[in-house]
Amino acid sequence: MITIITRILQYGIKNFWRNGWLSAATVAVMVMSLCVLSALMIFSFITERAIFAVQDKIDVSVYFNPETSEDEGRRIAESLKTLPQIKEVRYVSNSEALEVFKARYSQEESIQQALNELGDNPLLASVNIRAKSPDLYEEIAKYLTESENINKYVQSISYYKNQEVITRLNKIIHNVNRTGVALTVVLAIIAGLMIFNTIWIATFSNREEISIMRVVGASNLLVRGPYVVEGILAGGIAAVLAMIVTAPVAYYVTSFVANFIPGTNVFSYYFSNFFRIFWWELVFGVGVGAGSSFFAVRRYLKN
Repeated sequence: MITIITRILQYGIKNFWRNGWLSAATVAVMVMSLCVLSALMIFSFITERAIFAVQDKIDVSVYFNPETSEDEGRRIAESLKTLPQIKEVRYVSNSEALEVFKARYSQEESIQQALNELGDNPLLASVNIRAKSPDLYEEIAKYLTESENINKYVQSISYYKNQEVITRLNKIIHNVNRTGVALTVVLAIIAGLMIFNTIWIATFSNREEISIMRVVGASNLLVRGPYVVEGILAGGIAAVLAMIVTAPVAYYVTSFVANFIPGTNVFSYYFSNFFRIFWWELVFGVGVGAGSSFFAVRRYLKN
C-alpha cells in the first residue's frame, strides 16, 4: 500500500508539471473562484459593519408628560435597563434637551428669537432607548404601552413615527443575509463546474494512457489517484495565489470603504483573519480539485 501511495504521488506530481498549460489553466480558474470566495467573506464583513453602523444610529425616544418629575423619569430609565432586549438607556431632562436644541439651531435667528419669546421651556424630558437588534423595537414599544407603571407618565413614543424605517431596515438585513448565502452557493456550483470541465480536458488528453493502464491491469486506485493528486496540488497552489492576489485588493478598498463606513478597516480584518480565510480557501480548493478529478476520470474507469 505504501508503494502504491508513493507511486500515485509521484505520478500525480509528474503529470501536474508535464501538463503545464492545462495545470496552469486549472489553477487560474481555481484562483478566480477562490478570489470570489475571499471577496464574499470580505463583503460579508463590510455588510455586517454597515448594518451595525445603521443600527447604532436608530433609537426610540419615550417622551414624558410635563407633570412627570425628574426623579420619576430617572427611575423609569433605570428600570428599563433591566430589560434583556435593551442595549442602552439614556435619560434626557427637558433642560438638557433645550440646550441641545439651541446648539443645533444656533445659526437660526428666528428659532432662537421664538424660544426667547416663549420664556418657558417647551421641550419634554425623555428617555432614549437603543435595542440590541432592530426587530426588538416593536416588542419594547409594546411593553412601554402596556406597562401601567410607565404608560401613565408617557406622552408619546417615537417608535410609531419611525416604525416604517425600522421595518425596512429589518427587511434589508434579512435580504442581505439571504442573498449572501444564495450567492455563495451559486458561485461554488459554477466554480465546481468550471474546474470539473478543465480537469476533464486534462483526463481526455490522457485517455490513451488511461486505456493502456487499464489493459495492463492497473487498479482503479492507481489510475484515478494521480489525477486526484493533481487536483489537490492545483487547489493548494490556487489557495496560496488567491491569498496573495486578495491582499493588495483588500488594502486598496480599505480607504474607499472607510469613507462610507467610518471605522471599517478591510485590510486589518483581512490579516487578522488571514489563517481562517486561508483555511476555507484551502478546504474549498483542495475539495473541489480532488472531487472534480475523482469524477472527471470516472467515465474512463467504466469502459
